[in-house]
Amino acid sequence: MACLVSRSGRELQRYDNLGRRQVVGCIPYRFKNCSDDSVGDELEVLVITSQKGQARGMMFPKGGWELDESVEEAASRESLEEAGVLGNVEDGLGKWNFLSKRHGTFYEGYMFPLLVTKQLDLWPEKNVRQRIWMTVDEAREVCRHWWMKEALDMLVERHKSLQQQNEEHVLSAL
Repeated sequence: MACLVSRSGRELQRYDNLGRRQVVGCIPYRFKNCSDDSVGDELEVLVITSQKGQARGMMFPKGGWELDESVEEAASRESLEEAGVLGNVEDGLGKWNFLSKRHGTFYEGYMFPLLVTKQLDLWPEKNVRQRIWMTVDEAREVCRHWWMKEALDMLVERHKSLQQQNEEHVLSAL
């Protein structure tokens, strides 16, 4: 059973050697079902609203990386708390330095793909966030953070590369 309360406070928050707060996020994704109920190869990604609502834009789940967890554990926790999804955290997409407009300070952000295996009906931030599955193009359009859009592009490129490798493998086996 998952904990249904979000962590709060900054006592365990990680900072890099330049004093930048370290945050971790995930791009929750799945493969879109085809009309015959088989799983296709088109990605769908899950975006969420900020706690202040949809008018502030959409984003992927992200939050502070804390001292008592690995970066992958933090990514998984943020996806559970903010989007109500569980899944497999995959190899990182990269690290970005960005300015928090809200706090006027630089942050160091890490992004990971999360292949969703379970979507919960109840999750810690259900009452303050909405979640919406959409196509990659739709997500790129509504996502408010440039660095998250770059991470999304990296995820798409990774999947295209894997598809090409699989196709080449099938052709070489013929």
